[in-house]
This record gives sequence, structure tokens and C-alpha cells, in this order.
Amino acid sequence: MEKRRLAILGSTGSIGRQTLEVVREHRDLFEIELLACRDNWEMLARQAVEFDVNNVVIGNDSWYRDISEALDGTDTKVFAGMDSICALAASERVDIVVASMMGFSGLKPAVAAIKAGKVIALANKETLVAAGSIVMGLAREFNAPVLPVDSEHSAIFQCLLAAQGNKPSRIHLTASGGPFRTWEKDRIARATKDMALRHPNWNMGAKITIDSATMMNKGFEVIEAKWLFDTPVSRINVLVHPESIVHSMVEFEDGAVIAQMASPDMREPIQFALTFPERLPLGNKKLDFAALGSLSFFAPDFDRFPALGLAFKAIGKGGNVPCAMNAANESAVAAFLHDRIGFYDIPDIVAGCMERIPFLASPSLEDIFDTDKEARLLADGMVTELERSR
Repeated sequence: MEKRRLAILGSTGSIGRQTLEVVREHRDLFEIELLACRDNWEMLARQAVEFDVNNVVIGNDSWYRDISEALDGTDTKVFAGMDSICALAASERVDIVVASMMGFSGLKPAVAAIKAGKVIALANKETLVAAGSIVMGLAREFNAPVLPVDSEHSAIFQCLLAAQGNKPSRIHLTASGGPFRTWEKDRIARATKDMALRHPNWNMGAKITIDSATMMNKGFEVIEAKWLFDTPVSRINVLVHPESIVHSMVEFEDGAVIAQMASPDMREPIQFALTFPERLPLGNKKLDFAALGSLSFFAPDFDRFPALGLAFKAIGKGGNVPCAMNAANESAVAAFLHDRIGFYDIPDIVAGCMERIPFLASPSLEDIFDTDKEARLLADGMVTELERSR
């Protein structure tokens, strides 16, 4: 495999750090052209030194002086702001862009990289949730391959590769069920952020862990799967699979099902996206089927986890509704993490925003950014109203 030059957007987050773990195992195969994050300049500086990075960007320019001083005397060039992230991600010196910035903020640099024809290793769900039709249309126009990094979508991708061109009749997306899988609804209603952050299988950032607890994360993945694999939502099924060993499955017209299985370790799908189509050794835990004993699957409970149903409703209506849903969810989750609202207030706020945002059937990219801003303001106002009512 020829050496590949990487831009890692969101390098200090969970996916970014695990991407660098993969690079550590294969230093001869990767060069880091760009690392970018929003605020964590200290970790960003350490990463830049360890990997002899050519460029870093700190998204929050108030930290520019700090990281510039930290990297003084090195060969690393330091930049600040979203425009710099976009410009450097689109640079001719980049082969693969690992799009792992958190939330809606990842959309703009992903679009810039796609327009430059880069290979996109997509870990940012919100890019396709908010603007899936636009993003995938641009990917086709500019011949920019979009390779999934999410374990579920990587699994589907790998199953489809094994299918040798046969089209699936159904996609089965698996979900761990999160920390509240066995809880009764009234107990979930009293859940605190500390309880919600205790994911049983995966080590992830706070926001995505809360999304897993509400199952909004799985709703996002349904929407992602629609756009990544050009599949009607009616053919996408969600299954709760507590062991997180089967990462997803593809079913065919004759009833045959191909499943992709691995230990719950994000480095496997990350590495596959970076080395595709080759598979390289990885120092992860390999499956011991005798030790597993059994695997279980259950239908999701839409009553206890209404956020999942909201995602199906949003993509069913289409247009700018999924964008509004995502924006409201980001605001509501942030409020929950700051102890401002309760657990079930999250889907209530999302539902309210979905109903109140003016509907646009065929939004432009500019409309998507406007919808995001409007939905956040609306959600923030609903958070304030809930606080005052208590």
C-alpha cells in the first residue's frame, strides 16, 4: 500500500484519538498533513509533536497564541478558524480526510473536502443527517468516495462488498440499547447525566454517549444508512443487540443474511476506511466464539426511547426537518449535560422544534445552515422555559 496523507478533523475527540492509535501501528503507511480541533490546544500540540504534523488548526482562535507558543521551534504551521480547516482539508497534499469533528460543525469542512475530490472517512453522523441529499450529491459530482467509519455503516459496507453486487432487500442496523436498555420508563425519566454516560460497551464522547442513551444515535444512523447506501428507510430495520458483536447485517431476496462481526473496538472500522481495500494487522481483541456463548437480538421500544421514532419521522418528511431535528438535539443534549433539563425533555424539545420550524422540501446548503441556526435558537428558548417552569 502506498503511503497516504491524512487530515484528521476533530483529532482530540474519541474518533480522532483512536485514528492516531491506528497510525501508531502503521507509521510507515501514513503521514499526518493536518490535525484540527476546536478547543483542546494542549492535546493538539502534543499530537503535532508526536506525529511530526505539517499543519494544525485550532478552531477557537482565542487559543491561537497558546498553541503557537507551544509549537514554537517545531516545523508545524499553526492556523486558526473554520476557514483554515476547510482550506487545508481541501489541500492537494491531503489524500484522506477523517471527518470526525463533533456535531453540525463538521458539515462545512466535509463539503470543502468533497468539492476537492478527497476520500472522506466519515465519522461525523450529523453531516448526512442534516444535509444527506446535498452531501451525497456533491460526492457524486466531484467523484469523492465517502467511506463510513461508524462501526454499523462500516459493517454494512463490508457486507455489501461480500455480496458481489447483489442488492440487499433489508439492512439490519444493530444497537447496544445503551445504559437504559432494561430500565422501566419511569426510572429512565429520573436518569441523571452520570447514569446516561455509563455506556455498557463503547468508550465514546459525552454527546454521542447521551445520544446512545436516548437512541437518537441509532435514528441518526438510519438516516445515514439511507444516504450512504441509497436505500429506502422502509428497508432499514433496527435491532437491539446488547453484546455489540454483530455490528450490522444485510439481508437478500433469497433470505440469506451476511453479518459483520468484531469486538466493540472503533479502531477496526477506522483502519478499514484508511486502508481500503486492503486489510492490515491490528492489535485489537479478536473474537472467541466459544467464550461468547450466545448472541441476542430484540426489537427496539419506541415508547421508552421516543427519539428513535422522531428520527424515522424526520427522514420520512425529509427536506430540512432532519437538520432541525439534529440542531434541536445538539442544544437539548448540551442542556442535559449541564443539568438544566431532564432526560425525557431531550426528545420533547426535539419534537417541538421539528413541528415549529418552517418546512423546506428542497433546501439549499444555505437553507440548511439557516435552519440549523433557527432550530438552535428555538431549542434554547424551550430549555429556558423548562427551567423557569420548575
